[in-house]
Amino acid sequence: MKIAFAGTGYINKVHAQAAQNLGLELAAVVNNKADSMIEFGKRFGISRQYETVEAMLKDGGADALVVSTPNYLHAPQTIVALNAGAHVMVEKPMAMNADEAERMNDAAAKSGATLMVAHCWRFDPDVLWLKEQSAKLGKIIRTKGYGVHTHWGPSGWFTQKEFAGGGALADMGIHALDTARVLLGDPQPVLVYAKIGTYYKDFDVDDTGVIIVEWDNGATSYIESGWWQPHSDGPEAATQLYGTQGFGQLFPTKLVMPSAQKLKFDEIEAGFNFPRNEHCPQSLYDDQLKYFVECIEKKQTPVPGGLEGLINMKVVDAAYESSRTGQVVKIKF
Repeated sequence: MKIAFAGTGYINKVHAQAAQNLGLELAAVVNNKADSMIEFGKRFGISRQYETVEAMLKDGGADALVVSTPNYLHAPQTIVALNAGAHVMVEKPMAMNADEAERMNDAAAKSGATLMVAHCWRFDPDVLWLKEQSAKLGKIIRTKGYGVHTHWGPSGWFTQKEFAGGGALADMGIHALDTARVLLGDPQPVLVYAKIGTYYKDFDVDDTGVIIVEWDNGATSYIESGWWQPHSDGPEAATQLYGTQGFGQLFPTKLVMPSAQKLKFDEIEAGFNFPRNEHCPQSLYDDQLKYFVECIEKKQTPVPGGLEGLINMKVVDAAYESSRTGQVVKIKF
């Protein structure tokens, strides 16, 4: 499997390290900044370097492309690669908006190439444990989740609407959104209400958000997003599940179950360390890329694929619309 990389920033270095760890061939790198691309190439032993995805594809020799560029490039780079028959794993958020995400899915359907969206928390051992154990909680009534940076936030293109599309919601809140959705069994969103704003820095994108999502299984998710926040009740993707039979949470990961016989609550701990040495360890991304490669080899549709990415973008779009209008927004499919 020959893997190419569009983008040379932090997250694509993590993906490239995953490719090395898996023994894949790192075939090429794409970036419009020569210095950054040269450094990336030296670090990962990649000699083929291009300014555009089109130039890289013209030369061939790449089975798949990992797209980790600024958000405004996700759709065009993904679509041109899919049209050329290359498989694509694109970073979150999948696109600038749901319309772009639709076009990306259309390109994948027409080409037959695999499209995956890098919602990394679906591969986390804590998340997988809680998903498996969640049946013990009965019907899940509501969830609370967090996608928040405290006393910190990104700079550069992340804070510019023309390049990012949105701010903390698109960058961090989408982690909490996707984690809640996978823990609920991937229901469809029905209604969205949100209050989103910019209060901590001089950005033209949001640094604060509260989002409420009603799902078609009857559950409701409350999600906080933010940069530069003074406090967060949990780290990235921390999620709480409130069920009719008990309570579950991520980070620290456990179940809390009522015991009628003992007249108390029993705690069932997952056994994972918390806090972790690294909250987002390299192994998380190794497992994600391994799954992407397996889906290509087995000709299976990945989950999270283009559909999961699109659903998340519909919620993000609806949240921004709700905040702008002050109204509850109904999701259309």
